[in-house]
Amino acid sequence: MSERWALAPVEGGGALLVPLGPEGLPAGEVRREGDLVGAVRSRPEVGRWVWRSTAEIYPRLLAAGVRVERCYDVEDAELLLLGHEGRLGEPRSAAAAWARLRQAPVPPDPPPRAAEPGSQSSLFEPEPVSVPFEGLLAVYADQQRRHEGTEHPGRMRLLTAAESAGMLVAAEMNRVGLPWRADVHREVLHELLGERYAGGGEPRRLAELADEVSTAFGRRVRPDLPTDVVKAFAQAGIKVRSTRRWELEEIDHPAVRPLIAYKKLYRIWTAHGWGWLQDWVREGRFRPEYLPGGTVSGRWTTNGGGALQIPKVIRRAVVADDGWRLVVADADQMEPRVLAAISRDPGLMEVAGHDGDLYTRLSDRAFSGDRDHAKIALLGAIYGQTSGDGLKNLAALRRRFPLAVAYVDDAARAGEEGRLVRTWLGRTSPRAAGGGDDDEAGIPQEAPGEGPAVEGRGEFAPGYASTDARARGRFTRNFVVQGSAADWALLMLAALRRATADMRAELVFFQHDEVIVHCPADEADDVVRAIRSAGELAGRIAFGETPVRFPFTTAVVERYSDAK
Repeated sequence: MSERWALAPVEGGGALLVPLGPEGLPAGEVRREGDLVGAVRSRPEVGRWVWRSTAEIYPRLLAAGVRVERCYDVEDAELLLLGHEGRLGEPRSAAAAWARLRQAPVPPDPPPRAAEPGSQSSLFEPEPVSVPFEGLLAVYADQQRRHEGTEHPGRMRLLTAAESAGMLVAAEMNRVGLPWRADVHREVLHELLGERYAGGGEPRRLAELADEVSTAFGRRVRPDLPTDVVKAFAQAGIKVRSTRRWELEEIDHPAVRPLIAYKKLYRIWTAHGWGWLQDWVREGRFRPEYLPGGTVSGRWTTNGGGALQIPKVIRRAVVADDGWRLVVADADQMEPRVLAAISRDPGLMEVAGHDGDLYTRLSDRAFSGDRDHAKIALLGAIYGQTSGDGLKNLAALRRRFPLAVAYVDDAARAGEEGRLVRTWLGRTSPRAAGGGDDDEAGIPQEAPGEGPAVEGRGEFAPGYASTDARARGRFTRNFVVQGSAADWALLMLAALRRATADMRAELVFFQHDEVIVHCPADEADDVVRAIRSAGELAGRIAFGETPVRFPFTTAVVERYSDAK
């Protein structure tokens, strides 16, 4: 049988399916079977399933206990290909791709689905525009041709495969869930916030801090309203532009201490308080909906639940099951290591070719042993801190590691000029307003790695593209590195998923440089080894054979808060 089969659900729980040949075309007759789950379960030899959307099909398979090895997500591939073609923002559904092939009117994508835990989701959410099975097959075959037309077809196919693997991991993590002790969570909330008052008002500790703030100002002030706080300071003769912590800490006023304490606790109450616990934790598990590639750089997001912003104090509630452990792994200085790999700078690759602290090794070679200056310089090059002390440190970095700095400088220049930039594997930045159709950034072939792409420390939505030249330059400077790091992370997840397939271990959490595996205590050492091997394998697959290492710091703990 063919290694690849295409699959589409039909009404009544059945499926249409067909084997595919090397060019992506049908290699046999289309079959109709009455049970989609049974159709997949009965074909364990299939190496890759081609379907419209992993989110549409895979949860149904997981619910029936069926796990697939690989898939090809047509709609995710369409998004990546549209981006590569400079058309990010056009509808990415299979129906839209099918319409473009026929030069028919292109339907818009359905609006994003809001995550409402416990709601009647499937009855009232917008349904995708239907596409006939022959249309899905035609879109897939066309995507194979479009992959061949990209700058580096092998890399682009690898990116598409990695992103599809990420879709499988996301669905599996949602199914398994992150272990969560509701009783511990309630204890933490009571410890921090005090008793709740009837009617849903602020808990006791917040009310006390609000009273302290008002007393300090000599009148009633709402600390949850920034405009009220700014006005109160102005009346006290103090001009502030915002209520951000770093600005408040510069002020000598008795309201500052209770105000900062209030803001910290208020965020916990509103983002991870009792209401959140009631909505999101079911049967001892927190099951967020992960969105691989949720930002333009490829970093993941979640659809509700705040899974990627769990405060450390709340992590006390993430507790392994009895007899199990949490293996928490952080990739060490991931983005500087990625820069070394994609820039092919010999000096920086040598620095990144060891498991120890990268900034210490960097400081020994270019900053007279000053680790802080070394870190500021390297992160400044990646994130665009090119003024003041950052500029001085960058000059030292440029002298010692010219190819690495030139790589991000070229990316920034391309962004300022409105040109497209790409990650190492081919994920492409949004087009700036006014960019020409043929404006693509190029990196010389002697320093492999095409156009660059970037994203700042904050996250940008899929259509983000700044029209300010300097801002876009900072964006593209970072996109090359952060986006390539996201590509590496996808390959790491795919390798880890495969390495743990025969264990009881479960992947339960991921954000851009951190992964958590929940496993029986006697599997913990094997999981640690699997994570480290997955990181190194991902580096070789993504960037080829380089001296660069991709180590992890791991902790085997019973509760998440004990990991760091």
